Amino acid sequence: MARFVFKLPDIGEGIAEAEIVAWHVKIGDRVEEDQGLADMMTDKATVEMESPVAGTVIELAGEVGDQVPIGAALVVIETDAVEGEAEAAEQIAAETPGAAEAGVPDAPTPVETATSPSPPGGEGRGEGRPQAEAPVAITPAALEPEIETVAPAAAPLPDPLPTGERGKKDAVLASPAVRARAADLGIDLAQVKAAEGDRTRHADLDAFLRYGAGQGYHAPHASNARADEPIKVIGMRRRIAENMAASKRAIPHFTYVDEIDVTVLEAMRADLNDNRGSRPKLTMLPLLIVAICKSIPQFPMINARYDDEAGVVTRHGAIHLGMATQTDAGLMVPVIRDAQDRNVWQLATEIGRLAEAARTGKAKVEELSGSTLTITSLGPLGGIATTPVINRPEVAIIGPNKIVERPVFLGDEIVRAKLMNLSISCDHRVVDGWDAASYVQALKKYLETPVLLFAE
Repeated sequence: MARFVFKLPDIGEGIAEAEIVAWHVKIGDRVEEDQGLADMMTDKATVEMESPVAGTVIELAGEVGDQVPIGAALVVIETDAVEGEAEAAEQIAAETPGAAEAGVPDAPTPVETATSPSPPGGEGRGEGRPQAEAPVAITPAALEPEIETVAPAAAPLPDPLPTGERGKKDAVLASPAVRARAADLGIDLAQVKAAEGDRTRHADLDAFLRYGAGQGYHAPHASNARADEPIKVIGMRRRIAENMAASKRAIPHFTYVDEIDVTVLEAMRADLNDNRGSRPKLTMLPLLIVAICKSIPQFPMINARYDDEAGVVTRHGAIHLGMATQTDAGLMVPVIRDAQDRNVWQLATEIGRLAEAARTGKAKVEELSGSTLTITSLGPLGGIATTPVINRPEVAIIGPNKIVERPVFLGDEIVRAKLMNLSISCDHRVVDGWDAASYVQALKKYLETPVLLFAE
């Protein structure tokens, strides 16, 4: 027997430590090569660590939520190799480069959420834990030490399926740990959809637990009443909490709301969609972004970032528009670079691409930072008005609300009109109330006279 110390590798340029957001093993577990050990979160991405050797887990670095420095021991595994071979394998693992640049995952999986129920016996495997983005599997070819492993005969796993269904279950690709967990939960792996490829992973089980419950899934012997579930705030949810608290604590917000008649704009949008050909279908968002970009030059204080430590406000010439996007991990803000140089069709294409990248965990690091102004929309959920929180260190955030149809006076006549409230929250240290109201009035002019959107 020999001890193999798996040290946390360099998983991104400039990364000094990573947070444990999920354990997939516990002390005493038998692991095989390439089996998932833990999900580690940096400021840029969530990365899945996989074991380069087979053996038994005898030590873990800490609990979920703990920070582990790069190069520190993450997992200690007792292998069947002799001492010299284990040391050689450990040296190979230590010298092997880490994961690809964070934020560019090769094989994203659905994000685990904090709302998944924690099944009996699942402690330490990471189920029900939130994480920011889809984990990146680290499986370097160099991590293949020449270790002769004599694996003990594995006890048969409990089979949650009837005999007639076993052939279908066996056709599902999944690691022993995933199969064991599914068996504990009484889940038919054939019913679990793999997010990427044909291999079912822990995150796929979490997604099934989250969404399958609404489709008739119940854990064995579960009652109708849910037990209280303490959720540790870690990973992406902790970063969101910290950022929002810092924004509200440091920035004196004020919100201005005005009503905009978008009847003509909606009619024009319908005409553009009827004649779009192979181009993407237009929503209200690309048209609103064009209006924002056309009105910003008169109000440079809106498109700015405030470095409160240095006491410097930078008014940006280019508009790098952050687009608040809801994902399973929480709110993410991919950035439309140089929005002022794109037409409505290019904006529609970029909006779709960035939203999909954020939701699937494929967004690159540079696509998630550097915004100068943010727009946030609840889409059809809408609402009468919102008071959005500023994406610090920006100084403003714009929030369109739901479009409703109401009767309005047009001279002496009453006509049907489509109306939308538009909210803007500003940093009162940088933007005065008069500036915010004046800017929204300029924006309103473009939206109520949409032909101006296409005029030079």
